[in-house]
Amino acid sequence: MNVGLFNLPRLAVPVSPKVVPEEVSFDLTPYAVNSRGYVMSLRMPRVPISGIPLEIVLKILELSDLDNNYDPDVKFLTSCSLVCKSWSFYAQRLLFSHVRLCSQAAYYSFVYAVDRSTSHGRVLGDAVVRMDVVLDVNQPGPLAQASFAQAVILCPNLRGINLSVYGDSKPLNGSMPALERIVHRAAPSFTNDVLHLLRTGPEISHLHFSNWSENDDWIVQLLDVWPSLKSLSITGKTPHLSPALKRRPVYPGALEKFRMNCQVEPSLDFLEWLLHTTAAAKSLRGIELKREPSSLLLDFLVQHHGEQLHMLALPSCATHKHAHAVIRCRALREFRTERAWTLPTVFRHISDEIRHLAFGMDPTTPLQHVVELVKTVGELETVTVNVWRGDCERRLAALKMACAFRGVELCITRDICLHRALVVSL
Repeated sequence: MNVGLFNLPRLAVPVSPKVVPEEVSFDLTPYAVNSRGYVMSLRMPRVPISGIPLEIVLKILELSDLDNNYDPDVKFLTSCSLVCKSWSFYAQRLLFSHVRLCSQAAYYSFVYAVDRSTSHGRVLGDAVVRMDVVLDVNQPGPLAQASFAQAVILCPNLRGINLSVYGDSKPLNGSMPALERIVHRAAPSFTNDVLHLLRTGPEISHLHFSNWSENDDWIVQLLDVWPSLKSLSITGKTPHLSPALKRRPVYPGALEKFRMNCQVEPSLDFLEWLLHTTAAAKSLRGIELKREPSSLLLDFLVQHHGEQLHMLALPSCATHKHAHAVIRCRALREFRTERAWTLPTVFRHISDEIRHLAFGMDPTTPLQHVVELVKTVGELETVTVNVWRGDCERRLAALKMACAFRGVELCITRDICLHRALVVSL
């Protein structure tokens, strides 16, 4: 049978499909893969054209304006003041909240900046709340007493002054110890004009006075100018009750904090003159002694102020008399000591109101009484420990566990400077 070519099945010829237009978009945002294999977008957040909201900037400045020593971070604030005009105003206000004057040149720059004939100068002058001042005739271009007084009255909101005075470094007996040679230098007292200017200035509530001269009149003059003091710190030469001071009325101010770091502890007569009104008002809440006090001095302070005392800081508490004095402070909320040995009696019988405990330790320091204190005192919030030397991890294990169980914050340092900065900031 003949099969014709036309009787074969027709072969299918492929036909191109109709092209339909589609919208295609491309995302060129880079992606990164994390350690677990998940894809993470690196899309950057959109920044408003107007910049970061000023409220956020101010909050960042307020939280970051202090350095590790809790002093204004001058470098940071200066950099922020140069970013833009809106940042500059607020950064400068924080920068001027704490100023330092140690030379006549610094005084001239300060006076130019806080010129009260301009609105900007008034703002900067009003921002000053703390001032560090150095009166040292041995330095080139030293700050004059009158300039110090003028700087004070330019700052109506000034509340704290840290004043350091150095006497003339004329040749002295070379056989004297270095520290004694410093405090035996002569220095002139404040003139009546300077005292008058200081009286017309703001009421100072915090004074830290370091006297490295043989002049005993400085502290008396300053106390006479500022009966408004709430916090007083005395460093350097030991003040004493001179015959002229005995004839003067007692200091009228009622202190709340008293700190002392003198070469030799002052007489009880001077402390009675200084703290008489404070004892009558029962206003003293904190005492910090940077040098080991005698039992007589500590007993005097506790007898007159221990009933209402909330904070007590001592270099150590290793004698029974010191421990007994601490235990008598039944309203104590903060107790600080630094050396590696503290009498266990203190931890066993300390006030039930204690909230912050700071002490030093080494591998020989017993901690079982501190652990019991953490377990039994319900008001305790913070324990700060400075490890002087050695490996104390095993000894600290029980304390860490007790603090974690009771929700007590435990801070451990190995640097005494960091330890001091930490306890002061709490």
